[in-house]
Amino acid sequence: MDEALLRSLTPGVLGILVRRGADFAAAEDAVQDALVEAVRVWPENPPRDAKGWLVTVAWRRFLDATRADTARRRREDLVEEEPAAGPASAVDDTLRLYFLCAHPSLTPSSAVALTLRAVGGLTTRQIARAYLVPEATMAQRISRAKRTVSGVRFDRPGDVATVLRVLYLVFNEGYSGDVDLAAEAIRLTRQLAARVDHPEVAGLLALMLLHHARRAARTAPDGSLVPLAEQDRGRWDTASIAEGVAILQAALARDRLGEFQAQAAVAALHADAPSAEDTDWVQIVEWYDELVRLTDNPVARLNRAVAVGEADGPRAGLTALAALDDSLPRHTAAAAYLHERDGDLATAARLYAEAAHKAPALAERDHLTRQAARLNARLGR
Repeated sequence: MDEALLRSLTPGVLGILVRRGADFAAAEDAVQDALVEAVRVWPENPPRDAKGWLVTVAWRRFLDATRADTARRRREDLVEEEPAAGPASAVDDTLRLYFLCAHPSLTPSSAVALTLRAVGGLTTRQIARAYLVPEATMAQRISRAKRTVSGVRFDRPGDVATVLRVLYLVFNEGYSGDVDLAAEAIRLTRQLAARVDHPEVAGLLALMLLHHARRAARTAPDGSLVPLAEQDRGRWDTASIAEGVAILQAALARDRLGEFQAQAAVAALHADAPSAEDTDWVQIVEWYDELVRLTDNPVARLNRAVAVGEADGPRAGLTALAALDDSLPRHTAAAAYLHERDGDLATAARLYAEAAHKAPALAERDHLTRQAARLNARLGR
């Protein structure tokens, strides 16, 4: 079963149902039913036109649900005229769906969660991890969002800021998670940049390109993580770095700083350094100061503490870290790194082991476990 194919076809199928008049919540339910049916049927009887098959099944499920719902009798004229079977439209509706999901009737956080689930193809667990909330909380948020838009025609696009947030989270999940969505997020952000003249759109595209440029060096042949300081910079994609830096410089010149531009500036400083030792940590701390000022994001404060540890010494970094909530993701790993830099190997080894226990992904857990084992070996344990 080609799960990647199903995931890539989902936005187009959903877009076709919405264009035919289905409200978004009902269309999303029908598409999910069609995907389940595809998983059941395709291994033994694969269709010649996968997208057309999904559209046909999803539309029939939508019609069945509509006919069964007495509250939707106003759709009787629609359900009597089922479109004839035929090749599915090749129009790419994905970016349009991102805007429609950012519906004015939804809060930005609910719109992002709904889009990630319905269009981005992420699971509720993956979305909850991105939002730093329990899975049950996110499931309730998505359910409320679907109830809010039930029966609402998705004909009013939402705002760019919400769409940018969705694209950013999709990219992050694709870059570091178990579903590869990074290239798709870059493709859609390029489309958005071509349509919308806004420095934050450019900032997000630059950020994605700069991070994606390092992707080949992020893992060893055995699949283990390679920390930034240990990466082979010769494997970085210099063309993507050059493009990202040029886009960022043009955005910054407009003097309308936003969080994505600030994050891209940090990434650009890492990309510009010929080695880890030559990294301009003082400037990176200054950019994190700007990012904290713009967002007051706890993860930005955590990253700033690590940068302070590089710029002003590990004791200064630990002081900055002590002011933050120790339940933050990767807080323990950051503390372990700074304690190791400070020479306290016993504490660092204990914290690396603790951080490994908390790590959300297998590759990260294995990396932290190896760090703890390395220090324990040095301590003769």
